[in-house]
Amino acid sequence: MTETASVPQPLSALALVCSLKASPAPSSSDLMARQILDELGKHGVTGDVLRVVDHDVLPGVEIDLGEGDAWPAIRERMMAADILVVSTPTWVGHMSSVAQRVLERLDGELSETDDSGRPLVAGKVAVTAVVGNEDGAHKIIADLFQGLNDIGFTIPSQGGTYWNDQAMGGTDYMDLDETPEAVASTTATLAENAAHLARALKASPYPGS
Repeated sequence: MTETASVPQPLSALALVCSLKASPAPSSSDLMARQILDELGKHGVTGDVLRVVDHDVLPGVEIDLGEGDAWPAIRERMMAADILVVSTPTWVGHMSSVAQRVLERLDGELSETDDSGRPLVAGKVAVTAVVGNEDGAHKIIADLFQGLNDIGFTIPSQGGTYWNDQAMGGTDYMDLDETPEAVASTTATLAENAAHLARALKASPYPGS
């Protein structure tokens, strides 16, 4: 009897690109987000990219701030996805103001729970990407991990990828002739682990209270 390899359960991802540049301006954060989605695609994950600054996301910590607020539509796409990718540039050593706003709007999820008391985003996986020609990537990843996990997302092993230019450099990630091997391998590991974790959480959800 010949055994047939099981087909991986299909998954979806949404990448929120937190560049300060509106489309169609070239963006290193957009490039790295797309590289993550390409790697996720190797593990049966389909994905979309959304550049947050193209939408009028109002300041606040609620899921819907009423007329003119673009966040509810973004949130709907996020809730339909299994994996959230947050990609941000580094500015003066910190995540972009757009990424900070995304975290602030995600804070509204703390009051959104299912019948078992779990956050609605519980069971979703979140990963991060940081680019910049200055230092700060590790601190930004740490801040994103803490915020996303506190809100209810699960972070996979080695769930952050990044690229920094040399000290006091001025090169952009998108201007490199090729992706550095260390970045490529880290991104590949991130994607493999994220897909694995998302499938595990689908198969065995967190217990409710």
